Amino acid sequence: MLPETFLFAAPGVVAATLVAALFGLLIGSFLNVVVYRLPIMRQREFDNYIAHEAGKELPHQDRFNLMVPRSRCPHCGHQIGALENIPVISWLVLRGKCSQCKAPISPRYPIVEAVTGALSAAVVWHFGSGWVGLACLVFTYLLIAMTLIDYDHKELPDELTLPLLWIGLLLNLNGDGIVPLRDAVIGAVAGYLALWSVYWLFKLVTGKEGMGYGDFKLLAALGAWMGWAMLPTIIILSSVVGAVVGLSLIVFRGRARDNPIPFGPYLAGAGMIALFYGTPLTRFAQGYLQP
Repeated sequence: MLPETFLFAAPGVVAATLVAALFGLLIGSFLNVVVYRLPIMRQREFDNYIAHEAGKELPHQDRFNLMVPRSRCPHCGHQIGALENIPVISWLVLRGKCSQCKAPISPRYPIVEAVTGALSAAVVWHFGSGWVGLACLVFTYLLIAMTLIDYDHKELPDELTLPLLWIGLLLNLNGDGIVPLRDAVIGAVAGYLALWSVYWLFKLVTGKEGMGYGDFKLLAALGAWMGWAMLPTIIILSSVVGAVVGLSLIVFRGRARDNPIPFGPYLAGAGMIALFYGTPLTRFAQGYLQP
């Protein structure tokens, strides 16, 4: 059953929300490509750099990027056609199997598409279809991609974290974004230095690296979007998200307690919660802590 606010909303708002959901499904399909290919592209670029510096033949000379080559089944090499690439629907019609070799297709693909579609609708419903709402869509898509890449490869690529940072600063440039530019700049600096300080303190005490530099950049980006005052809320939320996810994986999937999950997905989850509910949560916490 649809919520009452949706049923009685203005037709233009409903239409924009539905368009955002459909657009999000398509973007979700593209994000699956980004999550799979971007780490490979980075590794190939690194391999070519090492070979070039050593005066050896480049190991990767064929074109490989987000557009080329066409998507194929990793088992039989069957090229995925347009009708086999319709978000969610194609996976359901094919019953989660390749049309040629019948090898299983991971359910993560339609899940990412569906989640991206749902979050796109939620963003446009909450922030509207103006430039702030469109910017928040980009924010959402980058966080989804970073979450999955960090979970798979334990890295947060600069190709994603740095654009998120700069877009956040540009969004708040004229003071009519989410926070004033001063708060955004301080938020970016404070976000980076907060985790940078934790990283070096942990390393000095234990001799180990507790997190990567990508985490610093991600928190800096979240600070650029939502300002320095939101950083404590984001850090607390990331701890809560981490505890919930970690316990769930231990209980339901038998994940070992000593098998760490990267911090990026927790920060990304906290960033999404803060985007929607950060201000009321902060006000609630301030009121609760006051004597």
